[in-house]
Amino acid sequence: MAVHPIISALRRHKAGAVLITLQIALTLAIVCNCLFLISDKIEKISRPSGLNESDLLMVTTTHTGMNADTAAGQAKLEASIAGDLSALRHLPDVADAYETNSLPLSNNNWALHLRLAPDARDGPGTSFFESDAHTLATLGVRLVAGRNFRDDEVTGRSGLGALEPVVIIVTKHLADQLFPHGDALGKQVYFSSTTVPSTIIGIMARMQTSHAESVLPDRTWNSTLVPIRLVDSSRYYVVRSRPGHLAAAMKSVPAALYAQDPQRVIPDGADENAGVRSFAQIREQAYQSDRTLAVSMGWISAILLVVTAVGIVGLSSFWVGQRRRQIGIRRALGATRGNILGYFHLENLVISVVGVVIGTALAIGMNLWMVTQFQMDHLPVPYVVAGAVILLLLGQGAVWAPALRASKVSPVEATRSA
Repeated sequence: MAVHPIISALRRHKAGAVLITLQIALTLAIVCNCLFLISDKIEKISRPSGLNESDLLMVTTTHTGMNADTAAGQAKLEASIAGDLSALRHLPDVADAYETNSLPLSNNNWALHLRLAPDARDGPGTSFFESDAHTLATLGVRLVAGRNFRDDEVTGRSGLGALEPVVIIVTKHLADQLFPHGDALGKQVYFSSTTVPSTIIGIMARMQTSHAESVLPDRTWNSTLVPIRLVDSSRYYVVRSRPGHLAAAMKSVPAALYAQDPQRVIPDGADENAGVRSFAQIREQAYQSDRTLAVSMGWISAILLVVTAVGIVGLSSFWVGQRRRQIGIRRALGATRGNILGYFHLENLVISVVGVVIGTALAIGMNLWMVTQFQMDHLPVPYVVAGAVILLLLGQGAVWAPALRASKVSPVEATRSA
């Protein structure tokens, strides 16, 4: 079928053709970037934290009337922590437990920079997690090199003061940033504003930082364990329940802590401020905004596609109504129903292709703007191709009903007056 008659016909209906072309172009630009955002968010939400997340829970607790301002107060807090941990580790529902300042994805970020020398410029940033010899087993984190902390290496520390651990365990990602040649084990580094070196004694395969949203994506896996027990009235206990005992542990753990100290406070509720949360809840809350954005982008894409399809159906139906006499003449001259059907599909394809070309340029331009404004990645070509195919198929599907109606126009229409 010749395209020239189609182009001539479209010139006589410029307004409608231009409108649908721009609608297709705008839909393609938005849908491509929405699909890319949705894919990015899904990948982000589903990425592994590096922990064995099953059967893991965290308890937030605050002690009234206790502080570490004095030596006596600090000793009382340390005794309280030791008693809590002993009680937790002896529960029948609990496999292991430790006390800490934070947990991956908990959005309670404690971060510093590391240096290779005390007078060097700040190196990579890292989230640090106060830990003990039970941390690796509780979290299910795997060492790829080196060893775990010993009990005699764990010291007490209040929330104030410089961070100067003698030994540390870092993620492989952070180790490779500090020592690109792969020789981090046994090397010394310095935390920000300190002159006391910390020796890397272990390297973890993977462990996510406290924040799901890192300022720089490259810092997502920069985590450091320090052999320090947080001596403070407010702290966290991370607990691994025995397999299949998570629900029971979420009840028995706070009960055991209250038995140790009835004056403590463990917040109620089910949000991110809840006192007892499974890691599944922590993960869900950490990625709530990403999940909401992905769903919103999905709805926006669906609505735009529906509006575009309705526009194509409406315009095609209008054109069919205007051309009934011309269609009848073609039928009288020997055009088959298939010829009429093919004509309208080809006409729509011409409009769609022009819209897709313009939309591709718009999609790339929109992505470049988001790259500069929001530090997004560049839009991959497959997303543009996928969006173009979706729009072309949508156009062909939307024009089917009006084209089918046009193909049923009788040759007798040619005898009717305009």
